[in-house]
Amino acid sequence: MACLLAALSGCATLKPRPPPTVVKFEPEVVTGDLELEKLNDEELFAQGSSAYAANDWKQAARYFDRLADFHQDSKHRRSALYNAGLAHERLEAWDAARERFAELADAARGQGDALDAAYRLAETLYHLQRFDEAAALLTTLAERTDVSWNKRIEAQVQKGVCELEAGKTDAAEATLRKAMAWHQTLTDKDEVDDYFPGQAQFFLGEIYRLHYETIVLDPEKGTDALAQDLEYKAELLLSAQGHYLRAIRLGNGYWATASGQRVGGMYENFYDHLINTPAPRELNQEESEAYRQELRKKIRVLITKAINIYERTLEAAERIGAQNNFVERTRESLRKMKELLVADAQQDDPAPAAAAAEHPDPRPAPPAAAPKGGKGRPTQRKF
Repeated sequence: MACLLAALSGCATLKPRPPPTVVKFEPEVVTGDLELEKLNDEELFAQGSSAYAANDWKQAARYFDRLADFHQDSKHRRSALYNAGLAHERLEAWDAARERFAELADAARGQGDALDAAYRLAETLYHLQRFDEAAALLTTLAERTDVSWNKRIEAQVQKGVCELEAGKTDAAEATLRKAMAWHQTLTDKDEVDDYFPGQAQFFLGEIYRLHYETIVLDPEKGTDALAQDLEYKAELLLSAQGHYLRAIRLGNGYWATASGQRVGGMYENFYDHLINTPAPRELNQEESEAYRQELRKKIRVLITKAINIYERTLEAAERIGAQNNFVERTRESLRKMKELLVADAQQDDPAPAAAAAEHPDPRPAPPAAAPKGGKGRPTQRKF
């Protein structure tokens, strides 16, 4: 989750753009702030709202920033602050957005815009990689008993994500498990958007996936040590898979496809580790051959499992109309795994494998569809 920082400030004055190759008359550049100075707060708010509705985030930020900075007593100022923050978010100008939301946010007692701004402020801090500050703010929000369970669980889950990004793995796991414990106590699960428990289970899976990646298969350690590492690595894979599958069962399209891609990816990764790990030196030629034969059996199982998970993920994505980067990566990984399975089968019997290659899976790829939801929702974020 790399952070992309935009070089825009939160002030109303725009830095002049480099001169274009072909000189054109551009009123917004030539007139600059003189244009804005002629507008009163009502006009600025109307122009900003119009620009925002047209997805012109840069112009919207200009108008809302001008209103917030030069019309302190306007009845529109609080809305202008919030909307300026939203426009800067769309531009990925995270520090400019942070300045706007910080002026409005009240994590301990705020309601309405002040409460929503606190969540937005936490997100901007996340993108600025100020994870500890974001987690502290989210702790305050999660502990409030005067807000809905949806907002409390949202804050708790996002806190866990920030802790994980900060490298505090144990704290992150405890935080995310607490969020899921809260969710389990709810009589009516519909009180909470399935996005957040889905996100919690996905990141619990991520924690175990990160542990899995730290285990290095080193044949130089000897047969017994290699066997122990293989077993432990497999256990971590299964633990991660358990959380990813729970995320899938919760039914949120985004986290379900993300989790399916991750599960298949882990089987694919385990395959890569096994196929690229040399036999221990202490084995003689006959033992090495037996080791390789046994390894091929395990590898074929892993490839088959990966294909199964990838196919189920794509079927689910097609059913709910999901279309995102995880879906595209899953489709490509499925193609790769099928090719590997054919190549492995050819070592035993080239004829059926060649036939399988000539007659691939007849089912068409899921059609492209517009993604549902998105980052622009006022109170729900994709950390």
